Amino acid sequence: MKQIHDVLIIGAGVTGTMIARELSKYVLDVVILDKNNDAGDATSSANSAIIHSGYDPEPGTLKAKFNVLGNAKYPKLVEELDVPFIQCGSLTIAIEDEQLPVLKELAERSKINGVPVQLLNKEEVLKMEPNINPEVKGALFAPTAGIIDPFNLVVHAMENAIDNGVTFLRSQEVLDIKKENDVYKVKTNKDEFYAKIVINAAGVFSDKIAQMVEPIDWAITPRKGEYFLLDHYADGLVNHTIFPLPSKKGKGVLVSQTSSGNYIVGPSSELASPDDVSTDGETLGNIRRAATLMVPSIPFNQTIRVFAGERATCTRHDFIIEYAKSDKNFINVAGIESPGLASSPAIAEYVVETLVRPLITLKSNPKFNPCIKKYHRMHYLSEEEQQKAIAEDSDFGEIICNCEHISLGEIKEALSRSCPPVSIKGVKRRTRSGYGKCQGGFCQPKVLLLLAKHYGVSPTEIPLAEDGSYIIDHEIKEAK
Repeated sequence: MKQIHDVLIIGAGVTGTMIARELSKYVLDVVILDKNNDAGDATSSANSAIIHSGYDPEPGTLKAKFNVLGNAKYPKLVEELDVPFIQCGSLTIAIEDEQLPVLKELAERSKINGVPVQLLNKEEVLKMEPNINPEVKGALFAPTAGIIDPFNLVVHAMENAIDNGVTFLRSQEVLDIKKENDVYKVKTNKDEFYAKIVINAAGVFSDKIAQMVEPIDWAITPRKGEYFLLDHYADGLVNHTIFPLPSKKGKGVLVSQTSSGNYIVGPSSELASPDDVSTDGETLGNIRRAATLMVPSIPFNQTIRVFAGERATCTRHDFIIEYAKSDKNFINVAGIESPGLASSPAIAEYVVETLVRPLITLKSNPKFNPCIKKYHRMHYLSEEEQQKAIAEDSDFGEIICNCEHISLGEIKEALSRSCPPVSIKGVKRRTRSGYGKCQGGFCQPKVLLLLAKHYGVSPTEIPLAEDGSYIIDHEIKEAK
């Protein structure tokens, strides 16, 4: 007899996982599918990692509404989900006198959106950010902006949802959707699923998923953003997230510290095909020139790596959060580009309380726990706390990644959770093992063997990232 789920979510990015977590507050049978082998494996893990304040979106748009509501939820959310977050604030700067009126317009927009900001003169800017271009004329300071670990936000939200009863299935690419006797039949590359309600949170592929149900009057035009990631070589290059004035393409090239103490510079904004995360020298050169106009002393010789991510830009130029025209039991949550990361907890609440609630009985889950068990982050503990952890489990004293000081205990801890990594990249994102200067050159073989041992498989079966990306072709006999 086929199992009929109450809700099926397509896409385990930040939007899908936040919706799953919100649904887990209720007694429901919820399953979430993703075509990749991990949660947050696409847009949600390759972005600027900024929790925007909400001053920029056009007043009256869904972007403005959910950005401001979502931003306010983060201080509590990151405590519950144990996610690194720093509310450092942002500075949007004017380098030329002609740009100052635009800052004032943004300040007025901030008032409409309900975001606290402050206009700063040149002296005030340079006092806050000594490494800013000395030609700066002024800036708009938004104190509620912050920086976050975006991948662990998604994984920890997924973990919390699973702990509260949600089922997460990886490597399930949706191929077809049909409605049969008031139930949706969702066919994937591996199986068939049945659900009363389907939520489409498929990111850059959300228009393709929507078209499986009905003709649509919108489309997703993916935009690629390329970045530099610099080493955490020193504090104080910038103390806030530094933005140029926004344009039609987006918020522009930013310079920011990350929640782990690295520095990120980017992104570009270029039309791309889905899944195109390549980088090129010309685009990176343009990013470099744009960034040094704001912060001339960026040490690009400290670059650890360059990378790219995609965002789901919609032809409506706003978020799409609505029922399908032909059936309320199919809900589109699409076009969630910037400020989607900041907006996601508020979007999730709206989807569940405004769109799902009229469709199905929502009975509170008496076992719901909003918090996950805190992780050990040995590098950030005091010496006394480190010694206590090692005394309880000696694995926390064995270092696997020398660059980032990641212990065996931290990797084993990630593997023990309800949303564990299944690839080397999954371990890297959860623990930062492999994020340092050598980019896994020394610790990657150790991580591979740990994964193989944990899952009881050959090292040849452990992928670097997506399914099939194996780095060992075959084993040879041990020399005697």
